[in-house]
Amino acid sequence: MKYRPLFDKIIVEPVPAEETTKGGLILTGAKDAPQLGKVVAVGPGGTPDGKELKMVVKEGDVVVYAKYKGVEIKYDGKDMLVLSLGDVLAVAE
Repeated sequence: MKYRPLFDKIIVEPVPAEETTKGGLILTGAKDAPQLGKVVAVGPGGTPDGKELKMVVKEGDVVVYAKYKGVEIKYDGKDMLVLSLGDVLAVAE
């Protein structure tokens, strides 16, 4: 099933956390969920109450998002998150 985000929503594919260090050591133990993701779909902007909101992210951007935010969905057979633009903290450059 395909989704088209509405208003200020985006669909993000979480980027997996690194499993090894630069020196080749394998990391084990409990890890927090990654908070980096690649934007795969972007809504048109605006809000349900009609206020203008310009989208500052685009498809392909890698973003940092707030922990424990968003709604988990399956998109193109992959686990994704639907986030509000306000949940995005930064864009990687």
